[in-house]
Amino acid sequence: MASIALSASAALLPLKRNSGAWSKLFPFSSKSYLSFKTCRKNRFISFAASNSSARNGDLVVTSEDESASQTYTWPDKKKPRICILGGGFGGLYTALRLESLVWQDDKKPQVLLVDQSERFVFKPMLYELLSGEVDSWEIAPRFADLLANTGVQFFKDRVKLLCPSDHLGVNGRMTCTRGGTVLLESGLIVEYDWLVLSLGAEPKLDVVPGAAEFAFPFSTLEDACRVDRKLSELERRNFGKDSLIRVAVVGCGYSGVELAATVSERLEEKGIVQAINVETTICPTGTPGNREAALKVLSARKVQLVLGYFVRCIRRVGEFEASVKQPESGAIANIAADKNSDKYILELQPAIKGLESQIFEADLVLWTVGSKPLLPYVEPPNNRLHDLPLNARGQAETDETLRVKGHPRIFALGDSSALRDSSGRPLPATAQVAFQQADFAGWNLWAAINDRPLLPFRFQNLGEMMILGRNDAAVSPSFVEGVTLDGPIGHSARKLAYLIRLPTDEHRLKVGVSWLTKSAIDSVALLQSTLTKVFSSS
Repeated sequence: MASIALSASAALLPLKRNSGAWSKLFPFSSKSYLSFKTCRKNRFISFAASNSSARNGDLVVTSEDESASQTYTWPDKKKPRICILGGGFGGLYTALRLESLVWQDDKKPQVLLVDQSERFVFKPMLYELLSGEVDSWEIAPRFADLLANTGVQFFKDRVKLLCPSDHLGVNGRMTCTRGGTVLLESGLIVEYDWLVLSLGAEPKLDVVPGAAEFAFPFSTLEDACRVDRKLSELERRNFGKDSLIRVAVVGCGYSGVELAATVSERLEEKGIVQAINVETTICPTGTPGNREAALKVLSARKVQLVLGYFVRCIRRVGEFEASVKQPESGAIANIAADKNSDKYILELQPAIKGLESQIFEADLVLWTVGSKPLLPYVEPPNNRLHDLPLNARGQAETDETLRVKGHPRIFALGDSSALRDSSGRPLPATAQVAFQQADFAGWNLWAAINDRPLLPFRFQNLGEMMILGRNDAAVSPSFVEGVTLDGPIGHSARKLAYLIRLPTDEHRLKVGVSWLTKSAIDSVALLQSTLTKVFSSS
């Protein structure tokens, strides 16, 4: 199952522009705000979300030219106001959970969901876009459609500033009656009583020279479409030629293995896929059954596993570069630059003793290694009361009820949260974790608003799943120890599990009918092909 990075991005804002303006925007504190910057010289914190609004299915785009002092008007001034930043598994499913709970009329909250994209993306199924097994609308429906029959409002916007005020009620004499304020990139100011941070993470490409310039991440719908277009371009360019398409996949965790299996199936005999991993095995944190099923599939599709190596740098083949020596075989590989196409060189360094450096050529480099949360490292300003406590990765420290420590009105989920399981190990950044956290966050918001005790979050590992092809997958359920469903059975089980987890009943019904129709068409096509072969041979 691929790691989940829920959609959001960082924005920049200078530090001290106009103290008078800030006091008007945030009258409760002229200093207590967080700025969104990754530069350590400016002592601020950065968040991301999105740039238009929707209610009952209508999308309203907010303009960046609007006045910076414009304040969002909530429909009801008396009911609680909940602002959710980030519309991935954590954010969207929290909103839907709140909608499903039973409320007293005067306490039913107004919910505002903010995300930088107009679509929710079911990220574990992005691989099926490359194989053509699913359509984009099935795994990336519009928020406006998903929320059309709910009271949840949607804004497509990005966050510039977060100004929490709930710290005033922690270990102090003052009692906080509201949560704080969010300033969106469009200039809209949103006051909230409760805040949910589910901003996700983005690929970590800045650790290797050339990765940001030449490697393709695979984390968002845009990434998947970009990779699909690049593969189509390479397939057209190499049509009718003897040359093979060379694809390098960096990383052999679940995401890297799923990507290598999907791409190798798509290219078949037209390409070579090389999967590079610093560990000496694939899926080191996965179950043995899933690992064995993946190794069997990768071997059958002739995927070259390059284990025990890390990528030192990636560079484009120079126009006058003649040849590069392949250390592992001593042979000379001619690597000529094509003016009309890009080829790349990956320099590999051994991570263990006994191995020699290697140099690979690739037409496409896919990057699946590492991610960084969109809550950057913070050097606190003069006023430290408002600081969000962050761990070394830049995730907000939360208590067991998912509330940010020191901020009882802010909840953090998914990649935005630094939470550990009962044994003290950090929870994995997966859709399964975010999905379960959203259920608890929704309930605990209900409990907090109704003055009830909050529930401690307990992660229930339901098992692990991975896609290995159009009719192949591996599923290891946790409730049946030592059992792994692979092949067509595993594929069907995984698809059914994800169909059940789609956001709304209406969307599940549409997607279920679509998948059944496709399955029927494929079955008829297979029957026709089989009958044709039988009659032609007789």
